[in-house]
Amino acid sequence: MMLEIEGLTVAYQAHVALNAVSFGVDKGERLAVVGPNGAGKSTLIRTLSGVLAAQSGMMKIDGVDLSGLSTQARARLLSVVPQAGQLGGAFSVEQTVLLGRTAYMGWLGQPCSDDMDKVDLAIQRAHLGDLKERRIAELSGGERQRVLLARALAQDTPIMLLDEPTNHLDLRHQIEFLDLIRDLTEEEDLTVLMALHDLNLVSTYADRAVLLHEGNVVAIGETKDVLTTDHISKTYGVDVQVVSAPGVDVPIILPRGKDQ
Repeated sequence: MMLEIEGLTVAYQAHVALNAVSFGVDKGERLAVVGPNGAGKSTLIRTLSGVLAAQSGMMKIDGVDLSGLSTQARARLLSVVPQAGQLGGAFSVEQTVLLGRTAYMGWLGQPCSDDMDKVDLAIQRAHLGDLKERRIAELSGGERQRVLLARALAQDTPIMLLDEPTNHLDLRHQIEFLDLIRDLTEEEDLTVLMALHDLNLVSTYADRAVLLHEGNVVAIGETKDVLTTDHISKTYGVDVQVVSAPGVDVPIILPRGKDQ
């Protein structure tokens, strides 16, 4: 399914967090939202997921306006993977992943066999089979992030939103997590919108990128066209150089030393 955002404006406490933002994410595409702190990345994710209300604009999935959908209907179209720090520790892995089936359960909130099948499949796809009965408090940061991914997978939505999911992970777990996201999009045509901080991860794992600054779209397109020296230097207020390396078909962003 295609996600479309048209003229989206979000403001709170007299601050405009998103200013008439427009772009689309195609089916099976990984689009990264980048920008400095306060650019509007998390605001965008929270508005799409229904946590924040927009002042104007439209958010549509295959032409259907999200604002007209119930919470349950929206939850069947969009799943969210937040940062692992937002995950409580009392539940087991299986119990946490089962929360992804909430939008599908009956009025008594009891899972059926199909719900449990979806949970088991999500746990396996996130490589958590050996940890199924473990409590969240006993897991590492990388394992907790995979639990959040499994919960979103159990939700069985065509579109997934990632809100800076690699922020508190070491390099190994960042790579493992984003490798898994890439595999899912390629194998199942999952549409992914991911807010990320690390621009080198963006250049490696995103098909396209949208660069935000103070709630405005600075650039959108292929990562090589968005992650340019000029765009990054002006938006982040730092002196960088974007280089190419032999055998690497993505831009590499490096800080520019004082003597360069």
